[in-house]
Amino acid sequence: MSANMIEDKRTGRTRQRTYSGLVKFRPFYTGFLLFLFLAFHASVQAQKSNEGGFTLKLPDIIVSHVNQEVGVIFANDALRDSIANHSRQLSLNGSPLMLQFRGNEAFFNYNFPATETLSLTTGSEQLHLPVRPIPLWLSVFPPLIAILMALLLREVFVSLFLGILSGTTIIYFYQGHNFFVALFKGILALVDTYVLDSLTDSGHMSIIIFSTTIGGMVHLITRNGGMQGVVNRISRFATTARSGQLATWAMGIAIFFDDYANTLVVGNTMRPVADRLRISREKLAYIVDSTAAPVASVAFVTTWIGAELSYIQDGIETIGINESAYTVFLHSLGYSFYPFLALIFILILIFSGRDFGPMYPAEVRARSGMTDLKHTSGPEDKSQGDILAMIQGKKARPFNALIPVLVIIIGTIAGLVFTGWNKAVWDDSSLSYLSKVSKTIGAADSYAALLWSSLSALVVAVVMTLSQRLLSLKLTIESVVDGFKSMLPAVLILTLAWSVALITKHLHTADFISQLLLRLSFSPYLVPALTFILGALVAFSTGSSWGTMAILYPLILPSAWMLTHQQGMEHEHALLIFYNVVSAVLAGSVLGDHCSPISDTTILSSLASQCNHIEHVRTQMPYALTVGSVALLAGTIPAAFGLSMWLLLPLSVLLLVLIVRLFGKKSSAGISEPL
Repeated sequence: MSANMIEDKRTGRTRQRTYSGLVKFRPFYTGFLLFLFLAFHASVQAQKSNEGGFTLKLPDIIVSHVNQEVGVIFANDALRDSIANHSRQLSLNGSPLMLQFRGNEAFFNYNFPATETLSLTTGSEQLHLPVRPIPLWLSVFPPLIAILMALLLREVFVSLFLGILSGTTIIYFYQGHNFFVALFKGILALVDTYVLDSLTDSGHMSIIIFSTTIGGMVHLITRNGGMQGVVNRISRFATTARSGQLATWAMGIAIFFDDYANTLVVGNTMRPVADRLRISREKLAYIVDSTAAPVASVAFVTTWIGAELSYIQDGIETIGINESAYTVFLHSLGYSFYPFLALIFILILIFSGRDFGPMYPAEVRARSGMTDLKHTSGPEDKSQGDILAMIQGKKARPFNALIPVLVIIIGTIAGLVFTGWNKAVWDDSSLSYLSKVSKTIGAADSYAALLWSSLSALVVAVVMTLSQRLLSLKLTIESVVDGFKSMLPAVLILTLAWSVALITKHLHTADFISQLLLRLSFSPYLVPALTFILGALVAFSTGSSWGTMAILYPLILPSAWMLTHQQGMEHEHALLIFYNVVSAVLAGSVLGDHCSPISDTTILSSLASQCNHIEHVRTQMPYALTVGSVALLAGTIPAAFGLSMWLLLPLSVLLLVLIVRLFGKKSSAGISEPL
């Protein structure tokens, strides 16, 4: 056979070999190989050394107008000792440099203003090192791109990917690479640095394991008929869309101890009920999301309380106030307008039967039975009929679902008490019972408690299924594994969201937002309002309410306290402003978390409710912003001037009722309720 002939194995015939495809794509291959060559050939020298006695160790990522630690490595002990003993002076750009010594290295903090050459000298020894810091304003690009693309494309995976890639590209571009090389290295860093670091974080892995374990349990109690039994039992009370939404709200309040457990348990449990009562998946996801963080953030015994108290305690120690962190937290609840109003607003929508914004058409579609499949996840709904068909002839018993769920609730509380128990605290007669509980929960390992409770619930569900012979061992294990698989989209989205958050941390996005707003001159009475807005912006950009609290509490609390005293405000009134600021950080964090497409609780609410994530964000955001605006204008600002919460809270509720009355429409008008 000729070298230019090739045999077709399907027909046995020979045909002429053609090269047109290779010729056609040769320019592509050439360009791609050239791109790879440039990427691997180009390099930048991260640090330069002189031929003398010291070198500089710069941060891996240098950002302008942010204090960052720079290391000085000495080549010999004599030079290090002479500088440490102040017999020789080390100067930076002509100014004496104060060093902190740790071992053989010395460190100093430096605020990189812009592109410059660092000149480090001591006697005849000198070092000249050009640096090119990343402008601080570019730090807002990664979360902004991720958020805008998510809203425009309505596709969260691509949006988060582009957000991370923009950040890694910026980092490598300002390290001296050209754009194409920076883009290529940014793609590699996206996986080997940011995704990997996100997955190796123990807290993140705990959330992933907890979520997948819950997914396995939920899938199993669905296939063994337990979930159907719960649906049948709730159906006796939830006979209309209104009562179904009210039942969802009540379950969200009941599971108050953790926002992750709240979203996963309530969303998965109430989804079949919502479908039967023609409640839209968007409305279900909104109720689930808006009863998770608000309840967990203000309840006395939650997985949030430990983090909140630790942040508040740091601020108190900096200021020197003679009050406990828990006392400050209790006083701040009187100013936590957004969390309380978010819970009340759901009730207003439920009892009025009205909706507005993108939620209204979603509810109209659901009531009319014409829900567009693009607004739901699809696979879970399609498989539901097959799952129930596998248990025909078996009685759907609600306790097969309720007992595992109770194991999660009771197990989590027991785990919190076990990991946080301190005999000295409970033997201290000076502490009230509430303070003892608070200190115990504050010292607890919430991740361990969640892991233990979810695993225990899964084991209980498996044992109950096998002992009643509802499913065979093979089908039981397959059900659990299928539940694990169903959580893969959530794991992927969470991982990408955490990577965006890590990018924002490396680029100091929170510093940019904080500096921008704190440069403005505000009256002390407006500091709580500024704090609320700042918290919402940071949480919206980073997708993390906990991260926002960790960033803002040590920044805002001392600043607010100093500002009130600089203005000559009396101590008692300054304390009221201080309590308001404490609550404003928390409330703003929750608001930004509700509006952010990259928030983990928002993502989990979408997945647990089987609602398209972008549709959940689109429909929830107008409601969250409405409540946030009323909380700010009718709550936070007047409270700073001394008005009582007992006056402001009813006024805020009245305003929300009027807004729903004016702008809301009956989603079930002219449509009969399902039986």
